[in-house]
Amino acid sequence: MANRPQARTDVNRSAILARLGAHGPASRADLARALNVSPALMTQLTKDLLSEGLLRELEHSPSQGGRPARMLGLMSTAGRAIGVKVVADHVAFVDVGIDGTVVRSASEPFDASASTFLADLTGLLRRFVAGGGSAPLLGVGVGVPGSVDRQANGLVDSTQMGWRQVPLGSTLQRELNLPVIVENNVNALAIAERLYGVGRLHENFLVVTIGTGIGAGIMVDGVVLRGSGGGAGEIGHVPVEIDGPLCTCGNHGCLESIIGESALVRLARERGVIGEQSGIAALRGAADSGNPEATRIFSEAGHVLGRTLAGIVHTLDPEIVIVLGEGTAAWSHWSFGFEPAFRSSLIPSRRGVAVAVETWQDESWAQGAAALVLATPFDAEDMAGDQGRLVRERLVEQAFPQAGAGA
Repeated sequence: MANRPQARTDVNRSAILARLGAHGPASRADLARALNVSPALMTQLTKDLLSEGLLRELEHSPSQGGRPARMLGLMSTAGRAIGVKVVADHVAFVDVGIDGTVVRSASEPFDASASTFLADLTGLLRRFVAGGGSAPLLGVGVGVPGSVDRQANGLVDSTQMGWRQVPLGSTLQRELNLPVIVENNVNALAIAERLYGVGRLHENFLVVTIGTGIGAGIMVDGVVLRGSGGGAGEIGHVPVEIDGPLCTCGNHGCLESIIGESALVRLARERGVIGEQSGIAALRGAADSGNPEATRIFSEAGHVLGRTLAGIVHTLDPEIVIVLGEGTAAWSHWSFGFEPAFRSSLIPSRRGVAVAVETWQDESWAQGAAALVLATPFDAEDMAGDQGRLVRERLVEQAFPQAGAGA
């Protein structure tokens, strides 16, 4: 098993690059405060990054009466990554800088059930890659709703898309001649949270997504818990109701079949809250307008989610639960049922666990996928395997040519 403290150190190294890319040059002291690490550790981390040619020392910052601080900056900000979100009916793409900032984005229709879906996806991705700028491309991250055997292999099983043992990673690697890293989409979000979000301040946390599906990314000691076959975190298929609605996985009464987007829409139609052709936006609009039945539907969903997550918190003991996904747009209505059910279902010692609900953007899934690439330069767990090594080579040889010249 890989050394856990080393894994945490490597995440810190990635975070230093991301911080400097997003906010510009900074002193070691400023970085230590921003990233919540000790000054001694920051000194060692930046020493390593300087020796590897990834950072450079700049001019001193203005003195405030003491010794002027030496500023640090990226050797280059040219590296970029592409993130891809794949779902049953469309594909979303983002092109991001080394700091995770989106440079461009696109969304294209896609049919995951078509006999030509692999060729179709390859063509769409090739076209998006070709439209990018001249900055060196480090690699492509792909997030999918389902289980992925290993990030480097990218063999996918997905009930949502009807895929069984689809060789997504190897196909895209061969056809695009680029490093391609494939991961469950919620695990990818958890990695992005660890680098850029609330998870930056925590080693152990749970990312829960609500929306079309219900999923979880589990971060333990700064590393994503994947399970034996890459399927850890499928909380949407936790059985919560005997003889409940049919789920996409083929079972009855799964969490997702009760509080997923399609389940809420179906219930709203049955109760006459929205019309037969209306969807989740209409249900949310009704709740925002004060429709009591609409708010009740969300509150009931929040209650079920709260009780289920309490059991998961008891099992994993996270420092914080981070809620994300399209469904958070209606969180003010979910929360009426969630908070009392969640807190009352926890044992006394766990009732203080924090819950953070983050603002959701349509491109967040794809940004999470891009984080798969941006996190690999310092992947102590070597989860990305040979694809991660290819990314590291590109980082040094292309995005940071000065490093190769010994600058």
